[in-house]
Amino acid sequence: MALGARRGQGGNGSSYLFLIPALLLYSAFVVYPLFTGLTYSFFSWKGTLRDSFAGLDNYAGLLSGSFLDQLLPALGHNALLFAGTMLVQNTLGLAFALALSRVRRGKRALQTMFALPYLVNPLVIGYLWTLLLSPAFGPVNALLKPLGLAMPWLGDPDTALPTVIVITTWQWVGFPMLLFSAALGGIPQEYAEAARTDGAGSWQVLRRITLPLLKPAMATVTILSFIGSMGTFALVYALGGSNGAPAGATDVLGLLFYRTAFASGDVNALGTSSALAVFMFTFIFGSTLLLERVLRRKA
Repeated sequence: MALGARRGQGGNGSSYLFLIPALLLYSAFVVYPLFTGLTYSFFSWKGTLRDSFAGLDNYAGLLSGSFLDQLLPALGHNALLFAGTMLVQNTLGLAFALALSRVRRGKRALQTMFALPYLVNPLVIGYLWTLLLSPAFGPVNALLKPLGLAMPWLGDPDTALPTVIVITTWQWVGFPMLLFSAALGGIPQEYAEAARTDGAGSWQVLRRITLPLLKPAMATVTILSFIGSMGTFALVYALGGSNGAPAGATDVLGLLFYRTAFASGDVNALGTSSALAVFMFTFIFGSTLLLERVLRRKA
């Protein structure tokens, strides 16, 4: 028995060796850039040449009038994108999951169909919808024109951000649907059957049993939606360019970082963009921890 225990301990120890490649990749592409960006943010730069120690000057620059005028609207658009994602995307994802839970044939095919768009690169999705919504030759406006509803969906500041939310929902609705479907599959059918035996209707079963048992999945979807909405870049870049067109209506933190780092022409762009990146990471990470704690108490 002692020999068997020793062999088991040796096997468990050697299994950690398989984590080394993943740990090296994570360190090289996540940990090292993170600490490098943090270091860069404390120095002033002349192009790519490090100049002198700047302390918190780069962070103070984020709060300057001209930069703050871009930062706050961009952050607000990220918040609206998150709210729209929660309201539209995740509500539809839950509705589709509930509907598919009653489907007996073709369930896997439908799940695959809903999941396919989020496997496509967001840049491709953005350029595709730019063509579909084109006021000149887009098929969407061609169908809506007889109804008098044709408009420049991505060219009007009032409709641009809601359009981005709709496109985001179209691409990502399959993700919460799959998470909710997995959670629904883990709910014992005996709970619903017992409730129906006691006279509960479908709505009561949903409200009293299904939704409360889905709270852990809802918390997971909420946190992932928050991280995705705050870190979005590729889709809005494809739809509105680096300036968040039209007139900054689709500007987000990711686009602001891109402009600061690569299009501002500032000699200290590396220092300012590094400070912005650290701010974004700290804000998203801290907000995620707070959100997770709040949701855990309510779950």
